[in-house]
Amino acid sequence: MDLSFFQSETAQRLRAEGRAEGRAEGRAEGRAEGRAERIQLLLDHRGVEVSEEERARIAGCTDMGVLDAWFVRAITASSVAEVFGPEGD
Repeated sequence: MDLSFFQSETAQRLRAEGRAEGRAEGRAEGRAEGRAERIQLLLDHRGVEVSEEERARIAGCTDMGVLDAWFVRAITASSVAEVFGPEGD
C-alpha cells in the first residue's frame, strides 16, 4: 500500500491547517469559559442569587457578544433576570 500521500506537502499543509483551526477554536472556547466564570464570580461576590439552571445557562453560552453584555449588566444587576436583559438574551 502506497502511503506517500501522508508525507506529501499537501498532507502536511492540511494537517497544519487542521491544528491551527483546532487551536483557534480551543482559544475561543477558553475565552468564553473564562468570561462565564467571571460573570458568575461577580454575581456571587455581589450576593446575587444564581440558580443551578441560570449557572448552566451562563456556563453554556459561547457567544462573546452576549457574554460581554451579561458581564456589563452583572456589574449593577440585583438579579440574574436583569443580567439576561429584557428579552432574556
